[in-house]
Order: sequence, then structure tokens, then C-alpha cells
Amino acid sequence: MCKTKMMHLSEETAVSSSVMKIPYAALCVIMVVLLSEAHLTKAVTCSPLELSSCFAAITSSAPPSSMCCSKLREQRPCLCGYIRDPNLSQYVNSANARRVASTCGVPFPNC
Repeated sequence: MCKTKMMHLSEETAVSSSVMKIPYAALCVIMVVLLSEAHLTKAVTCSPLELSSCFAAITSSAPPSSMCCSKLREQRPCLCGYIRDPNLSQYVNSANARRVASTCGVPFPNC
């Protein structure tokens, strides 16, 4: 009887221990995902000068350069601000700017 009771207690301990490991493992996975996303997300400094490599493509029918596309992807979070700026909107909201964004694979924002 004593031996049976001890086996029962040791089985309960093993079960409760494995149950505790599952949430701990899940917590570890969640932390790794959150930390990796925080590392990948970097702050963007909105500066229209960063898009100077796109000027020729936006003001003419020239194709955008790879540098232009790279900068356009980088500045994507800033595009609505540029569209709202009366000094920039004529360039950023033009048909050529939409063509450049499309060519670069950057979705044009709906602001």
C-alpha cells in the first residue's frame, strides 16, 4: 500500500511538473518572438531628403533606381505625412510617384 501510494504521488509530481513546463516553454517562445520583433523594428526618421534619389523618377518617366526603391520602402511609414504637407504633396501624390511606388513594390498609402 505504501509503495502504491508513493508511486501515485511520484506520478502526480511528474504530471504537475510537465504541466508547469508547457506554460514556461510557451512563455519562453513568446518572449523570443517579441524580442526578435523589437530588434527588427527600427525607428524611421521621416526626412523627405531621404527620397532625393527618387526625384528624377518622380519628376519624369525615368525608372526608379534600386536606391530609390530602398529609400521608399524605408520611408513608407512617413508617406502620409509627406502627402499632407502642402510643400511635398504635389510630388508625393502625383501619378509618377504612384508609378514609382508600384514599380518598387511599395503599396501607396490611403491617408
